[in-house]
Parts: sequence; C-alpha cells; structure tokens
Amino acid sequence: MHVPDGFIDAPVSVAAGVFAAGAVAVSLRGARRELDERTAPLAGLVAAFIFAVQMLNFPVAAGTSGHLMGGALAAILVGPYTAVLCLSVVLLLQGIFFADGGLTALGVNITVMGVVTVVVAYALFRLLTGLLPRTRRSATASAFVAALVSVPASAAAFTLLYWIGGTTDIPIGKVFTAMVGVHVLIGIGEAIITALTVGAVLAVRPDLVHGVQGSLAAPLKLRIDGELVDAPAATRDPEPAPARRSTRGFWITGLVSAFLLAGVVSFYASANPDGLERVAADQGIDEKVEEHGAADSPLADYGVGDIANARLSGGLAGVIGVSATVVVGTGVFWVIRRRREEPGDAPRDRDHENA
Repeated sequence: MHVPDGFIDAPVSVAAGVFAAGAVAVSLRGARRELDERTAPLAGLVAAFIFAVQMLNFPVAAGTSGHLMGGALAAILVGPYTAVLCLSVVLLLQGIFFADGGLTALGVNITVMGVVTVVVAYALFRLLTGLLPRTRRSATASAFVAALVSVPASAAAFTLLYWIGGTTDIPIGKVFTAMVGVHVLIGIGEAIITALTVGAVLAVRPDLVHGVQGSLAAPLKLRIDGELVDAPAATRDPEPAPARRSTRGFWITGLVSAFLLAGVVSFYASANPDGLERVAADQGIDEKVEEHGAADSPLADYGVGDIANARLSGGLAGVIGVSATVVVGTGVFWVIRRRREEPGDAPRDRDHENA
C-alpha cells in the first residue's frame, strides 16, 4: 500500500509528514530502551527482511495482489519503537531509490504503513498474550491475529486521510468499503507470513523475540486438595540468569534468507496491482497521480536499468536493496544504541539486558 504522489493533497501530506516526523522522533528515543549490542544488528536484519518480503506480491483476488507491510512482524520481534524506525528506513529507501511510494507522500506512507500497523498490532499482540496461556503456540496465534487486524486498520487510516485531503471527489463510503475489503484478504497473507516467521524465531531463539520477553514461562503450580494453585514465591527455585548466546549464526541465516527472497524468489511474485492500486483504478482515485520524482533512478521499479534480462535485473535490484537496507538500518540502530550509554541517560538494567 505504497501511496504515490498525487493521491493526497499538499496540506494533508504536509500534516502527515509532520506527524510521521514526530513519531520517528519519539521512536528514536524509545528505541534506546529496546536496543542493546545484540538487538541493534538484529533490528537492521529485520528491516532488510521486510524489504525483501515486500517484493513478494501474492495474489489475493482476481487481478489483485498484496504484500507484507511488516509492522506487526517488526513490532513483535524488536519492539514497537524500533519497528517504526525499521519501517521508516525501508519506506525511505524504497521511495528514493526504487520509486516505490511517493516522495511527497513519504509522511503518509510512514503514518499508514509504519505507525498505524505497529501501534495496532503490538497493542493487540500484548493484549492477547496477556489473556492466553503463556506458550509459544499462543504467542504465534497472537502474532497471526495482530498482523491480520493491522492491515485493514492501515487501509482505514488511508481512507481517513483520503477523506480529509483526497485529490478526487469520490464517495468516501465506496473508498472505505473497497479498501478495507481487499485489505482484509491481504491481511490473511500478512498474518500467515508473520506467524510463520515469529513461530520460527520462537522455535530457535525465543530470547530474541521482544514481544514475549519474560512471558513464556508459566508460573510453578502446586496441586492442593485436587486444585492447581500458584506456588508461593518462597518455594520457587530461583532461575539462573541465562548465558548470553551469540546471534552471529542467526543473523547470517536471516540475511541469506533475505537475499534469496529478494534476489531469487521475487521473480515469481504476482505482477497484478496491489490492493491500493486496484482500488485506485476502480474508484478513480488515481486520476491526479503524479510521476514519481525518482522515476529516472537506475533502480526504479525494482530493476537495474542497464540490464535487459528481467530475472537478472530484478534479482540484482533486490540484492542491492537488501544490502542497502541492512547497512543503513544497522548503522542507524548502532548509533541509537550508543546514545543509550551517553551521560545523563538512565542506567541500563543489566539483568534485563542479559535476558
């Protein structure tokens, strides 16, 4: 749902840009509490993985496709503040180098695809994991539901912005029905990808999933008079602090997976227009769409301009995109992590950090 230039008028685009800038500023500060020396490079990996998977459009209806937004996935894996920054890095690089998402609409895209999806998904995920049994299966199911709901929520947010500042006179009820309807279907794909990814990480490195830190282990139970009750704290054996495990192998595996997805699997992605493009064409939202400011970029439309072979061109563009995202993302998150240690910051909780 990359909004191009011309869908939303200038005043609303500027207002969305101001809101997005504020959200990024808040996230920069909040991410300092979420990132440490292990999670900073992992956050860069998450951004690169989202970039790669967003290239894999999947069919959802006749003539329509969808792709991962990634807000739920990022929020669950690295935390909500860091997730907003992950999506912002991805959207910025896509807009500048790949002509995907308008440059004047960057604030709209960060608001709709980054902030809304992250806030809705993480709030729902935490609610569900608090209500359900504290197991990996429940956490995976919660990730599925959170991701599913976040996508139509994002579509509703776009509809609201379009209602306020749309450049064409289209009945807003039709826009809302069409946008939310198709994005419920896209949300199913988002939910499957998110649940599979979160479930896989939980199976091998649950300590790296921010959303479940300290919540998977169920309290010790005692059977008294035939009933299970929580054991008194004094009778529980203290848990030893877990030894720190290297994340190098996990990081390499994730990066190789992102390269394969963007460089190879993306060639088989659906070529059909995505949900927003389909609704825009059907409803006339795209009547005043503007040419992208980076249309002449050598990587525009996820292809290398001087390479005629479509498979090679698209694959190389995907590899370049993943490389740029992991470098920029990791650099940003390392800087944030280092600022965490500056004088005047709250002292770090070493016990929590080693968890």
